[in-house]
Amino acid sequence: MYDNLKNKEKKIAVIGLGYVGLPLALEFAKVFSVIGFDISEPRVEMMKNGIDPSEELESSAFENKDIVFTADIEDIKEASFYVVAVPTPVDEHAVPNLKPLLGASETVGKVISKGDYVVFESTVYPGATEEDCVPIIEELSGLKFCEDFKVGYSPERINPGDKLRTIDKILKIVSGCDEESLKEISKIYGEIITAGIYEAASIKVAEAAKIIENTQRDLNISLMNELSIIFDRMGIDTSEVIEAAGTKWNFIKFTPGLVGGHCIGVDPYYLVYKAKQLGYDPQVILSGRRINDGMPAYVAKKLVQSLIQKGKNPQETKVLVMGVTFKEDVADIRNTKVTDLIKELMDYSVEVDIVDPFASAKDFKKEYGLDLKDKAGDNYDAVLVGVGHQDYKNLDFDYFKSLMNGSPVLFDIKGIYDYPKDGSIDYWRL
Repeated sequence: MYDNLKNKEKKIAVIGLGYVGLPLALEFAKVFSVIGFDISEPRVEMMKNGIDPSEELESSAFENKDIVFTADIEDIKEASFYVVAVPTPVDEHAVPNLKPLLGASETVGKVISKGDYVVFESTVYPGATEEDCVPIIEELSGLKFCEDFKVGYSPERINPGDKLRTIDKILKIVSGCDEESLKEISKIYGEIITAGIYEAASIKVAEAAKIIENTQRDLNISLMNELSIIFDRMGIDTSEVIEAAGTKWNFIKFTPGLVGGHCIGVDPYYLVYKAKQLGYDPQVILSGRRINDGMPAYVAKKLVQSLIQKGKNPQETKVLVMGVTFKEDVADIRNTKVTDLIKELMDYSVEVDIVDPFASAKDFKKEYGLDLKDKAGDNYDAVLVGVGHQDYKNLDFDYFKSLMNGSPVLFDIKGIYDYPKDGSIDYWRL
């Protein structure tokens, strides 16, 4: 397979051209002949014109690449090496939603031929590739797993907004259904990944490795969040505690915050789901999730209490929220927890204005039913900075005071400022 792809006698098809699939397809297209497939025709048209719908890549990323974009399933029949990079979210009950993944498996099953390869990149619980996806491909294609077609799993590790650790500079885990497929997949990815390849012992090991990366991070942040709640009651600044503790060589400096996005706040639920299927009820993982999911309500309550302490009726107050993307300096609003915080404030009858230099007002309205303003107004009773955009880091207290009326209150969720020396503004951070 590797030789045929390298000689461009065969083609790669990347199914799902979002934050993961598009950068991967373009990277493959530097070396191989690639077909980029997405079910959204408007997105495909944008990519044909050198535009990344996710606003992560510059138009130059599309130049001099051997790639065609399509929304027609017939076009990917030309491929022999299929890479599936579709989202794996959870539903409103925190149950894994495998519809995009199973739909992509059906697509592959309709077009795959004997001798072809399929590699999944979507984050799943251990066993999903072989137990959920492969049977669909077998049924629709009439081919037998491992004998007629090979399957692998290579978890995505893309970090949205990171211009330094781009896809080629992140070490890649690969796995295969047998030794032959492992070596072929390893060589194929090795053509585009300069950071190196790690060959996992099995597909399940690779799936598990990916899911515990984010579960571990989720738990570490939940610990910091719980500590911040405790220290706040003690009148101790959490950032100062972390700074002091960080002088020990083996202390890991995680910080408190809202845990959203499409990975850290989602992936632990996949592991929990599988564990419960096997008769084990996870304790630590779910405890961390409860703490992190509860942080928006905690912060909203703290802000309302601050307003009341200043003699203000929440029903007559106006708050500005700055930043709603799930992380700094990206346009991605998926599963952002700032919106949970906003809705908590609204439940207290607080009037909320929202601004963000990166988020699309149209997408934000469609996703959350909330309006984004072009720019901040004035006469606010409080300002809450929800995301640490670089533009926000350059602001000073005089700017925030200019937005507010008497008794200004500033809530800094990301801890990007420090306490004002003159005490002219009521400042709080996690």
